[in-house]
Amino acid sequence: MKRWALLGLLFPLLGAPSADYLSIKRKFDLIESERLRPGSHVTLTSRELNAYVANEVHEYAPQGVRNTQVELGDGSASGAALIDFLKLKQAAGQSPGWAMSKLLAGEKPVRVTARIQSASGLAQVDVERVEIAGIAIEGKTLDYLIRNFLIPQFPDAKVGQKFELAHHIDHLDVKPDAVGVVLSR
Repeated sequence: MKRWALLGLLFPLLGAPSADYLSIKRKFDLIESERLRPGSHVTLTSRELNAYVANEVHEYAPQGVRNTQVELGDGSASGAALIDFLKLKQAAGQSPGWAMSKLLAGEKPVRVTARIQSASGLAQVDVERVEIAGIAIEGKTLDYLIRNFLIPQFPDAKVGQKFELAHHIDHLDVKPDAVGVVLSR
């Protein structure tokens, strides 16, 4: 019996999913199952979102991305991570030249801030600012980078254009402490 108690104490230290991660996974499963009543409201806390991002990055993010974080605002969200752009290029099967290798190598803190609007089953995400190692990119330069680098790399990304929300979601209510997911009536 003492062994089971010891294992119970060690389990959280062995990389078991956090309570916040399990909570948000359960909420996502409820939404995706489409069994919630019309008009239901599901709250995704900032802590849950960060737990989800931290767990899923290890599973799905390309090599070269770590220490991900999400910060919410009124109708906006920021994502931050340490990114090694050279590792990203190499993971995509690209081999930059010597000069680009020296420029891209090493982890850099990156923060992306976006405005999120949604209503009537549609949403739009507008990237307002990207900051790489303390250097801000905004306006026409940011638009150029999205058009010529982000979209070719991730052609399914819907940036600056409306897209349909799945699973009968009417809108997202983004606040500094949580995101409210409101289902259509």
